[in-house]
Amino acid sequence: MGKLKLGPLEDDKPVKISVELPAALHRDLIAYAEILGRESGQAAEPSKLVAPMIARFMATDRGFLKAKRAASNGSS
Repeated sequence: MGKLKLGPLEDDKPVKISVELPAALHRDLIAYAEILGRESGQAAEPSKLVAPMIARFMATDRGFLKAKRAASNGSS
């Protein structure tokens, strides 16, 4: 089995939002949490995975990073 992209979860003060997920995506999120839990040896709550997954996605999205840099350079 390959290595999952999501690593250890940080303990940070959360900001609460509400998100609706399609049922299939929710099932996959539960499965991901179960696999991550087996690989890491610690239980992973599916809802706790959403923020690190979004952060990982945004950190690896080259188009977003380029636009973010351009926006911050333009506002200085």
